[in-house]
Amino acid sequence: MASWVLTAMDLACQKAQRTLFEGVSFSVPAGSWLHIEGGNGCGKTSLLRILCGLSPAAHGQVLWPSARHALRLRPDRSVLHYIGHALGLKPDLTACENLCFDAQASGLALSREQALQALAEQGLQSRAHLPVRVLSQGQRQGVALARLRTSPASLWVLDEPLVGLDAQATATARALLQSHVDAGGAIVMTSHHDVGLQGPGARLQLGARGAA
Repeated sequence: MASWVLTAMDLACQKAQRTLFEGVSFSVPAGSWLHIEGGNGCGKTSLLRILCGLSPAAHGQVLWPSARHALRLRPDRSVLHYIGHALGLKPDLTACENLCFDAQASGLALSREQALQALAEQGLQSRAHLPVRVLSQGQRQGVALARLRTSPASLWVLDEPLVGLDAQATATARALLQSHVDAGGAIVMTSHHDVGLQGPGARLQLGARGAA
């Protein structure tokens, strides 16, 4: 079995006929993390979307250990879990309902009790039955992170996972990410904060050449 979860080979991204980045190559082994850094507009979000199959690369390939070919479709949730800026929450559903709906849409089994437990572990037990539209930005971010607690995916791709979180919620999120790596999972993330993950990891610096 391959020890790596994801490999990017010579990736390039263009928008509006401008090159955001090119020649980006890396592998993400199991039990490790990759922190993508760079200023606003350098292509960090675009790179994450390429890795997830949500946007095409101008050049290069994304390879998986089970099938060494270019990734053309977004992997299912058994392989990869992506949290972007939009979070993908339904504003009129409660926090608990959002977790259950998300699991159902992904073909995963999740009971109401399991959803409530995930929210409690994220410190959101008192917000579990409130519509997401009344929650603060940080609480919405916490709901999105709670979905990771019920995800079977080995690779988490996270765009600014700590944004909007207070000190306690940040500590909870960092512990969640660390536990995933410690258990043999892998994380690719962007963050303007020092997430402080321990163990095998790497940082990738993108240069600012356009809008992400």
